[in-house]
Amino acid sequence: MFAVTIANGKTFSAAEGESLLDAALRQHITLDYSCRTGRCSTCRSRVTAGTTVALRDETGLSASEKAEGFVLTCVRGACSDVSLDIEDLGDLALPEPKTVPCRIHALAKLSHDVVRVVLRTPPATALAFLPGQYIDVIGAGGLRRSYSVANAPQDDHLIELHIREVPGGEMSQYWFRDAKPNDLLRLRGPLGTFFLRGHTDRDLVFLATGTGIAPVKAMLEGLARADSATLPRSIHVYWGGRQPADLYWRPEEDHRLDALRPLLSFVPVLSRADSAWEGTRGHVQSALLAQGPDLQNAVVYACGSDAMIRDAQTQLTRKGLASGSFHSDAFVSSGAA
Repeated sequence: MFAVTIANGKTFSAAEGESLLDAALRQHITLDYSCRTGRCSTCRSRVTAGTTVALRDETGLSASEKAEGFVLTCVRGACSDVSLDIEDLGDLALPEPKTVPCRIHALAKLSHDVVRVVLRTPPATALAFLPGQYIDVIGAGGLRRSYSVANAPQDDHLIELHIREVPGGEMSQYWFRDAKPNDLLRLRGPLGTFFLRGHTDRDLVFLATGTGIAPVKAMLEGLARADSATLPRSIHVYWGGRQPADLYWRPEEDHRLDALRPLLSFVPVLSRADSAWEGTRGHVQSALLAQGPDLQNAVVYACGSDAMIRDAQTQLTRKGLASGSFHSDAFVSSGAA
């Protein structure tokens, strides 16, 4: 066993061959994480003392980041006692992940390449989760894929997913051709640390691309039910796609968000729209910066492609956003594994 110390002085032990993230979670120390496969950079940390070994390729790190001593805790193991320049999420208690059976309750196309899947869990094994977290869906033969939950917890035991078709993807073949209501599946969750914290009386900003809007929708639903004393000062949602048809959800028409209307603004952003589009063009992070936000009071949640997230964090930090005020969840295709 090796001792691992994080920046706020907490220490946990890690066995040889065990990832630093798994070791921390096993001892109820929650570090930021998302994909758990080394493909995004949510769990990135700098090693300040000791030696580690890659248990799996760290494709979510650039060559320069590796040279600067950064590692991904989800796929790094300790070779000695180690110190990490990373902090945990404090005493926040997360729902314990579990594997439960579920059935497909409903299926509906949202766009040409996005399907809405609603799963139903048995009343006796309802899934507790925080808005913004994700689950793994386990299909035939143990095939497993990760999807953000697109709704806040509710009494009907339903879990909504927005699933984009991946050309040639095994799970896409199932969702878009073979799936039918009442199919029996399993799910594992909740997973991830993409959920709201520290937003009261601040300017809350969401940046999303594609189906990255799913966890944002869940967090907005959760906020709509929250005590008014805990709400942010303002809420700004920037959602990006290529063409108008990619923006398959209309938050301004969603009555579940009515309680947030005085606080909420929504900016759709398209990168490849034709001349008929009169709205904002380009990238969501550029659209945000073009409005000259007060980043000193902002907290940003970004969900979508890893490229968008990296660029957004770089640009916003350069403009004055505190590093601890940027939270992200990168969507990585199964084809990148």
